[in-house]
Parts: sequence; structure tokens; C-alpha cells
Amino acid sequence: MFVKVCGLRTAETVAAAVAASADAVGFVFAPGSVRLIDAGAAAPLVAAVPEGVETVGVFRGQPIDEVLRLARAAGVDTIQLHGDEPDDHFVRAAAAGFATIRAISAARYTASGHAGSERLLIDATVPGSGAAFDPADLPVPPDADWLLAGGLRPDNVAELIAAFGPSGVDVSSGVESAPGVKDPARIRAFIAAARP
Repeated sequence: MFVKVCGLRTAETVAAAVAASADAVGFVFAPGSVRLIDAGAAAPLVAAVPEGVETVGVFRGQPIDEVLRLARAAGVDTIQLHGDEPDDHFVRAAAAGFATIRAISAARYTASGHAGSERLLIDATVPGSGAAFDPADLPVPPDADWLLAGGLRPDNVAELIAAFGPSGVDVSSGVESAPGVKDPARIRAFIAAARP
């Protein structure tokens, strides 16, 4: 099970995620997020991530030139676009050498509505809310590799993996002690629960 821990902002929590065998760590560059980090602060955190652990920059509704500038400055491997970005943004990100993740809410997903080479992340109906994912929101999960996100916590991730059969999971608020404040113990517990 691929596990991404997102919204990291400190060396301690990046180290905790890596030590617990996270496959990817995410940094949020979307204005207005309580997990916002600037590229200058993210760069040394990204540089400390060992080879083999993916680094992801998360963006929402930003101009693609700004996305590419911030991603380059931070040094991330992957660009995750979490809004209604056009296909061209993914094409440009890929042409610039980044892997891509297309993040959409369950309410916008249709089984036949995803095309393209980027990976797919399906979030709860209200992305970023931390609200628990309702299986009724996703009656037909994708049949290709995809990540489940939204309301995942150490105490429910195993159940939701069993219900949906994703190839990976993405957690942010579910491993926090307060909004935007990651808890190393919760990170460890989440990863252990996702890979029983």
C-alpha cells in the first residue's frame, strides 16, 4: 500500500514520516491553506528526504507558471494539482520534468471521466475538510492505480482501504494534533494501520 503524508512543514515531521516508511511526503503551496509552506522553507525539508521517497508539491487553482516556479524552487519531484486545472497544466508540468497527480473530489469523479497519464487522487466530497469519506460518495472506484484521500485516520484507514481497494492513501488532517500541526506518533500509527 502506497502511503503519502501531506501538509508537512517541519523537519521533525518529515523525518517521522520517512522513518515510518512513507512512500511520499507532501508540501502545500496553495494559498489559504493552514498547511501552507513557502518554497524557501520547503527546500531544505525536501533536500533532506532520502532517495526513493517521493516529494510532492500541492497546488490549487494557481497559474501554471507560478506552480512550476514554486515547484522548481522547492525541489519537489511531483506536482499535485487540486482544483479544476485544465489538461494543459498537466502537460506543461510533465514537459518540465515533473510527475503529476490529478486530485479531484469524489463528487466530480466519474468512472469514465479520467483520461491522461497522471495519477489520480480522489478526495472526500469536501476536500481538505477532514470529513470522513462516505462509501456512497464513490459507488464505482477507479480500476487503475489511484490514491484515496479525505477523512482518513489511523482508526479508519484499514476499513476504508478494504471498502474501496485503492492502490494508495493520502493523509493530512488525520495525523494532526491541531489544524496544520502534524503529530509524529499519529503519523507512525497511520502508516502501521494502512499496512497491517
